[in-house]
This record gives sequence, C-alpha cells and structure tokens, in this order.
Amino acid sequence: MKPYTELELQRALGRLSQSQEQYLAEWVYIQDALGVAPTYQQLKGLAERMMGSINQPLGKRAIDARRWKAHSSEVIEDFFHRLDSIPTIQGINPSNRWNMDETGIMEGKGANGLVLGSMASQHIQKKQPGSRTWVSIIECVAANGRSLCPLVIYKGKSVQAQWFPSNLSGYEGWHFTYTDNGWTTEKTALEWLKKVFIPGTMPSEPEAARLLVLDGHYSHISTDFMWECFQNKIYLLCLPPHSSAVLQPLDVAVFSPLKQAYRKEVGYLDDWVTDSTVAGKGAFLECYFKARKASITSQNIKSGWRASGLWPVSIRRPLSNPMVSKAQETSQQTNQPSSQQWDEAISIALWSTPHRSADLRRQLHLFNQLGKDGLDTYTIRHLSRKVQKGYDEQASRVVHLEQQVRQLEGQLEEQQQRKRKKVRLSPNRTFANIWDIQRAQGLDIGDIDSPDESRASELSSEAGSCIWVGGRDSEMGGDSGGDDGDDGGAEVGVVRK
Repeated sequence: MKPYTELELQRALGRLSQSQEQYLAEWVYIQDALGVAPTYQQLKGLAERMMGSINQPLGKRAIDARRWKAHSSEVIEDFFHRLDSIPTIQGINPSNRWNMDETGIMEGKGANGLVLGSMASQHIQKKQPGSRTWVSIIECVAANGRSLCPLVIYKGKSVQAQWFPSNLSGYEGWHFTYTDNGWTTEKTALEWLKKVFIPGTMPSEPEAARLLVLDGHYSHISTDFMWECFQNKIYLLCLPPHSSAVLQPLDVAVFSPLKQAYRKEVGYLDDWVTDSTVAGKGAFLECYFKARKASITSQNIKSGWRASGLWPVSIRRPLSNPMVSKAQETSQQTNQPSSQQWDEAISIALWSTPHRSADLRRQLHLFNQLGKDGLDTYTIRHLSRKVQKGYDEQASRVVHLEQQVRQLEGQLEEQQQRKRKKVRLSPNRTFANIWDIQRAQGLDIGDIDSPDESRASELSSEAGSCIWVGGRDSEMGGDSGGDDGDDGGAEVGVVRK
C-alpha cells in the first residue's frame, strides 16, 4: 500500500466526518449573522456532543509560553534553594503555613473572548443576554488541612440584600464585600488580612511565626499589607511568576475540583446555544456553597501542599510534575504521518465493531482506501457514503433537538428577580455578614444576635440600674405645691430593673 497524504490521514484519524464539519461551519455562519457568534469552547462542546463522547474531550491541553518558562527546573530549584536556606521558615509548623489565592467565577454562563465566524468579516459581534458579572472569592488553606471562611467579592457599588438566598444557614463566618470590577484591590486585600486572616490564624503560641504563600499580585505586596504582616510576625512567600499551576497548593489540587463541582451544580443552565439563561447571584452563592463543601476538603488541601512540594518540603515533587518534565524537552515531536501510525490505525479501526458515527466513518474510509488496490467496487463505496451521510445527518438533528430541550428547561428554571435593597453596615465594619443580610431581607433571625447587637445588649444591661436626680414634683409630673413646703427641692431616687 502506498503512503497516504497528511490530509488523508487526518480525515481517517479525525473525530468528525466531513458532513458533520460542514454542518458545524454552516451553523457558525448563521450564528455570526445573528450576532451570537460561538466561542471556541462552545464549538468544541457541540463537536463533542455530535460525537456522543463528551467524556473524551477534543484538542490538546495548551499552556502559555511564559508559564512553560516559569516551570523550568532552574526556576524551581532557585525558589526551593531560597526557601530551604532560611532557618526561621524551616521551623514554622504546618498549622501556621497558609496559602491564599483569589479565584473568579462568572455568575452567568461564562465563555472566553474568542468567537468564530466568517473570515470575510473584520469584526464579529456576539449578543450576550443576561449577566456576565464576575465574582471573586478569596480562599485560604493551611498545610494541616484547615481552611478559612471565604471572602466573596461582588461587582457593584454596595452589597444588596436580594443577592442572597433566603436560607443563610451554613454561611456563618463568611464575609461579603464589593469592588468596582469584582476583583481584589489593595484596600480589600488589606482589610482581609486584618479582619479575616490575622484573627483567624492566630497561633496557639503567641510568639510563633506564620508563613503566607502568595502569587505576587500587586494588591498582596503593598506597603500597608507588608507592614501589617511585619507587625504580626507573618512572613510572605511570593511564588515565581506564572508558576501557580506547579507550586501553589490551591491551584494544584483545590481550585480544579472546586470549579468542576461548581459547573456540575449549574449544569442545568448549560444552554450554550443562546446563553439566554443566567444564574443569578442567589443561585450562584448556593451553587458555590455546595461546590465548596464537596471540594475544599482536608484531603484535597493536604494533597495540594504535598504535590507542590511546599509541605513536606520536597523539590522532587514539583520537578516530577509532567508540565515541568515537558518544559525540559529540547526536541519537538513531528506531526508528520508515518507508515507505522497508518498501520496502527488500520489494525484498530478495521477489525473493531462500530458503535458510533466516528467508528463507522474510520472503517468506511479504510475500506475505500483498500478499494484503490482493487479490493472494492464503486457500488460498495457509493453505498458506504450514503449510509455514513444519513447517519451523520440524523445525529446532527438529534443534537439540535437536544439543545432546544435544554434551552427550554433552563428558561423554566430561571429565577425571578427580587426587589433591590441595600445592606446597611455598621460604621465600624467594611465586610457584610449574614446578620446584616438577614436584617436587610426583613427575616426573623430568632435568638441569634449579631456581634454588634450582642455588645449593645451588654451595654443596656449595665444601664439596668441607674440613679436619677431631679425636682421631686416638677420633674415627676406632681402638683406644684407640696404639703411639706419643700417646693422645687431636689430629690435623689434609685430605679432598679
């Protein structure tokens, strides 16, 4: 058998047939004309659904070139050399080693900024119904498996009561605030350090030092932030740029399962065809609460510290990371098809039972290629093409109908908007807590008192017994004249609760 061209091999080993690719291309053109151009991830999602194998995603995992450079062994070795050369840092217990990072989640159905359309158009617009508001969450975990309550940062001008579900059970200790863009600012980071981290991670031994591992964001290394750390014996360890995927415990083993669990919770809103259904702030908070409970576990936290090599301290852990290993490779693998690859494709596809359109298409393509050597006829090839085309068209129609059903189901689940109501805070606090939110919602919080109310109750109880001094008759509302003749005289009395 003669060698085959790269195009022929790509078609034989490809995941979609020509008719399926043509269907996708026409769909992209139409969506572009309607102003709802699909993103690259959305197109991949449709292709995977057409294959009927969503558990086998398309494409290769790519990574930024700067991150590859940051993952080099030289950078990691230098980082660990500095870490191991400081006796004070070596003596810090795992319960006092903390990693803080910020993660972001889109309230609605998030998608990346690249959209697909006709190459004849210089600019492609995409309609995005509903909210694309970004919400940031600051999480912090320790090497012993412990985690702090999160700080949720909304985009807005104030914290609104309608953003929260009516049932706030389980949110005790959570903090909520806002910024103009939904990201951490220097002020927010400093407030988190003073009100959340420092009191929440107080060592059992007052003189013990704490280590806080950061990604080096500008808001984390401001002068005020570092001054607070200096005063409280907190040492800051900034990771090398673009190395979080290898060296940061939260990124290594916590945030990935967290976002997977979150996507699972909002899966019923996955109507990416039109993006018409949006998860509101209340639904977002409920989904994140469930996802956080399932993913930010002691096991995952310890796994992240261990895999990053930060505790127990071991440079072999990050150096054995596949991304670091790949970054060390100096030669690139060729993408040119070989006769060995072709023989393997034949042995796999030729003698297996087809269960999907892709299996049938590979076999039919190989049969057609064998026909070039006189082992096939025009009638069989023509019939094979007809069967394949009909199968693909039917699969495409099924996918289209499934997406319509998902869209309608998502619209039925869309929550109704509630009246706007600002959450009012005490002048002495910056972050809102559940008591502030429940008060704004007009809910009966029962016997639970906020910290401010508890203090006010103590003050009122102290004022339960008091001494008053005043005129006996004029101030007590009695007659102007008295029998004793001591008109206008002062009298001292005691009022007890």
